[in-house]
Amino acid sequence: MMTSSRFLFTVPGLTALATTFGLPNAHAQEVSREGLASPVVDTSLLNLFLDASPVVQAVMIGLLVASVWCWAIIVDKVLLFARTKRQLNKFEQVFWSGQSLEELYRTLSEQNNIGMANLFVAAMGEWKRSFERNARSPIGLQTRIEKVLDVSMAREMERLEKRLLFLATLGSAAPFIGLFGTVIGIMTSFQAIAGSKSTNLAVVAPGIAEALMATALGLLAAIPAVIAYNKLSADAGKIATRLEGFADEFSAILSRQIDEKTIV
Repeated sequence: MMTSSRFLFTVPGLTALATTFGLPNAHAQEVSREGLASPVVDTSLLNLFLDASPVVQAVMIGLLVASVWCWAIIVDKVLLFARTKRQLNKFEQVFWSGQSLEELYRTLSEQNNIGMANLFVAAMGEWKRSFERNARSPIGLQTRIEKVLDVSMAREMERLEKRLLFLATLGSAAPFIGLFGTVIGIMTSFQAIAGSKSTNLAVVAPGIAEALMATALGLLAAIPAVIAYNKLSADAGKIATRLEGFADEFSAILSRQIDEKTIV
């Protein structure tokens, strides 16, 4: 009795049990294979995407496209900010080297300028136009120069901060978009359970896997966007502070020049 009981719990025992009751060995082996075999489910990322519902597929594609666009913006802004900082350092070095403002203006006016050089060319252009037309009001000239500096600085900041709003929007919205895909995936799993009337893992796993995949894609898009937005916004703020400082200093220099010409 003990030996027969042991055979019942082992695969080779099925053959002995079949022999005892007169069953063919091949049939016993087939029964053993069927009892031990389990359905194989392909859970690769590509297969999960292909088997997902159209709504979840649309969510995944949208998040992937948004993630690629996010990284394109990040790379572009990192290069732009690095180039702008180099230009600011170079211009400050030349500006405070004692070179004549007229000579510096002639040199820069023939180039495409960004940052401080753009502010300098705009303010000096207004200065020269006003004196060429024999402007008689020093207060009006000073006001116009300040306005030109403000407008030029606003344009520079608009150029630097362009598309940063997309990073902020993606960082806040992507997790919720991924959560929407998660909800649809869970609903698909429950529908599969109801249709098959089985809670087998092979029935539930695909829907849960595609739901978690949608969540992961949402986080994949949101996390870099939030980090990059905070970093780039801080860098833009530092550049804006440097531009404001230069605008105030250059406005003061031109104000002294206006006073000297007025007195003469």
